[in-house]
Amino acid sequence: QVDGLNTTLPYGICRVSVDYTMTTEALSAFSPFNTRDLNHPHGVYFGQNLVSGNMILINRLMLQNSNCFILGVSGSGKSMTGKNEILSIVLNTDADVILIDPDREYGKLTQKLNGELICLSEVSENHINAMDFRQAHDESIENAIKRKQSFVLSLCEEIIGGNIDSKARSLIDRCSGNIYRRYIKEQKEMPTLRSLYEELKAQPEELGKELALEIELYATGSLNTFAQTTNVDTENRLLCYDIHEMDEDLMTVGMLVVLDSIMNRISQNREDGKKTFIFIDEIYLLFRHEYTFKFLSQLWKRVRKYGGSCTGLTQNVEDVLQTRESRALIANSEMLVMLNQSGTDRPILADMLKIPESQLPYITGVRPGHGLLKVGSALIPFGNEFPKDTELYQIITTNQDEIQRHKQKNEKSSKQ
Repeated sequence: QVDGLNTTLPYGICRVSVDYTMTTEALSAFSPFNTRDLNHPHGVYFGQNLVSGNMILINRLMLQNSNCFILGVSGSGKSMTGKNEILSIVLNTDADVILIDPDREYGKLTQKLNGELICLSEVSENHINAMDFRQAHDESIENAIKRKQSFVLSLCEEIIGGNIDSKARSLIDRCSGNIYRRYIKEQKEMPTLRSLYEELKAQPEELGKELALEIELYATGSLNTFAQTTNVDTENRLLCYDIHEMDEDLMTVGMLVVLDSIMNRISQNREDGKKTFIFIDEIYLLFRHEYTFKFLSQLWKRVRKYGGSCTGLTQNVEDVLQTRESRALIANSEMLVMLNQSGTDRPILADMLKIPESQLPYITGVRPGHGLLKVGSALIPFGNEFPKDTELYQIITTNQDEIQRHKQKNEKSSKQ
């Protein structure tokens, strides 16, 4: 008995030579070997590990590539997860954040963080000039002009609808080159699509007048929102492009202009040594247009070299996985946040990502903010409960019932 007592005391000395078998289940209570914890320096809080109980802190810039997809059905907490990361980036780093918001969910947060909210539509007061000219620090004037000529040509192809023949391409290239060289020489007003329209009409070839007529709707007509001088602060470190009211006729051209503006910003930030985080909500909407889809594919592959990262949010996982090209976007994303999944999406994801059967309950009928994180090869079940009795929660939630209850509560308090 004395030896037994001494063995239990914290001396680290065993005086009883009796061994007992400890089962795996009993051992896991002391050390959960069946999970991985992530605790990166300067990481963003993504919730609590449901197995170990530890916090999950992820710095995406430390991963092999920093791209991410946030997947889940409506109401599963996608936008809350994205907004939580945006808040951490804006408040704790000097990186820039750019949002594409098709459902008008990020405007309130953008304004609270002193960002620039850019609402784009055919009747909006916000304008981005499609022909804005920006020369990179290490770029020659001629190279900058050629780069912009290439963009204007792509823009005209989208406006006209389809490929245009070599004569038309040459004429558009000549006119856009004339416009930018004249601007650089005279340093007057920035050219616009109206400038291109006038230049095409002034050409001796009859084709010039025909091309001018083709782009007239977007240059001087009712869809001329991108043919006006930029009147928003595109240098703000937090930009939110609200495309909620953008008409379908304007969407293709509008997204072409927005994505070109984003690419210019990323290039500028790389030269300035700044990081850029891009968030695209309901990303499947951009898959409908050939140019925007090609742009996203290139961006997902190249953004790491520019010191940036891309995040796509969508509830239509099946749309993302339909083609080989769209599946490549997920393959080029080192991190996936899988929230509650629909019955059709779950087996597709399980097969593609090799998710074991034991992990599927974490993405089946779970509460908002709960799910499965895939970071590299690690699969981590997580839960992230955002405190609801805070002003910040009311800013970032999209639950209309909760917003209405909070509004009524405030009205009642003010009356008292």
